[in-house]
Amino acid sequence: MANTFKLVTDTAVGTSAATVYTCPASTATTVIGLSLANIISTSITADIQVENNDGDNIYIVKDAPIPIGGALVAIGGDQKLVLNSSDVLKVTSSDASSVDVALSILEIT
Repeated sequence: MANTFKLVTDTAVGTSAATVYTCPASTATTVIGLSLANIISTSITADIQVENNDGDNIYIVKDAPIPIGGALVAIGGDQKLVLNSSDVLKVTSSDASSVDVALSILEIT
């Protein structure tokens, strides 16, 4: 069983749901950190969703405010999130090209 730490990023996410990460086959992934940074000059809101292989689409956060120059740390510290094979993590913003995403994960294969 191999454990691999990774940083996954996405830049200038906008109003269409961006697939930030898809958990590979035969892999379990622990999300140990997820930060969203507002990169524009107005306040925005952001959504983080997980689509799992059972067909459920759930929100981790919905319409979370991110002020000008601010960031949202949605996962970190004591909170973790486990993704199973084929689960998808998506991010959406209220404004075009407005959010940078940093996702810290541990893949277990």
